[in-house]
Amino acid sequence: MKGIGFRVFRFAVLAVFTAVFLYPLVYAVYYSLLPLPDMGKIAPISHFTLENYTDLYNNYPVGRWILNTVIVTVSVVTFSVILNSMAGYALARWEFPGKKAIFAFVLGSMMIPYQFVITPVYIQLAQLHWNDRLIGIIVPFIVNCLYIFMARQFFLGIPKELEEAARVDGLGLIGAFFRIVAPISTPLVLSIIILNFTGTWNFYIGPATFINNRDNYVLSVGIKTVKDFMYDKKNQTLAGVVVLSLPILVMFTILQKHFVEGIATTGIKG
Repeated sequence: MKGIGFRVFRFAVLAVFTAVFLYPLVYAVYYSLLPLPDMGKIAPISHFTLENYTDLYNNYPVGRWILNTVIVTVSVVTFSVILNSMAGYALARWEFPGKKAIFAFVLGSMMIPYQFVITPVYIQLAQLHWNDRLIGIIVPFIVNCLYIFMARQFFLGIPKELEEAARVDGLGLIGAFFRIVAPISTPLVLSIIILNFTGTWNFYIGPATFINNRDNYVLSVGIKTVKDFMYDKKNQTLAGVVVLSLPILVMFTILQKHFVEGIATTGIKG
């Protein structure tokens, strides 16, 4: 009986937390499908309409914003996986002067809030004439100290014997990384992809600061302008929120098992 009672209690607690976390999503989806007079009401299914979504696409360049967001996100995630993984591998396996100092710098950089560096980044982008261009919100965000740290911890858990066997076969460190280590690093790669995809797709401060041209907006900035201009049409704003959130929900639902596995395998090692 005690075991049954504990399971019931655990189920009840999980149900409450699930309801709390799902409520904002259900609220956004539900009222994005209703006309403005039904906002705040419990309306029948017969009142559901896609008008809010069609108005959003007809009145704003949402398609262009989505394309910009896809370009930025795919570029950042792709280069981030490659460069951060290589940096983490170097810190885990290579021996070179200043290695400990560099790793300490990586750890220290994780504690610096982005707002602290946004001004010097903006100045550098202006000097390179990259402000108000998509490249200005791609290059500065490729390298991330958190992902370097995760990669280092993951590679420390891989037996060195695999790479030693590769070197016996004539592979160098770079060859061993790409041909031996990288193919067995799927949990790490998927973890970086999920975290980076979520952060880049939703990122607002950088794009809002560096981009002024409406046609170069990413979706998060564009939806904010919809909210500012259409504050009285909350259902249309909620439609934009759903469009912004849906890709992340789909990706995390598909890859959540690998994400948990990846986080578990990047444990705190030497």
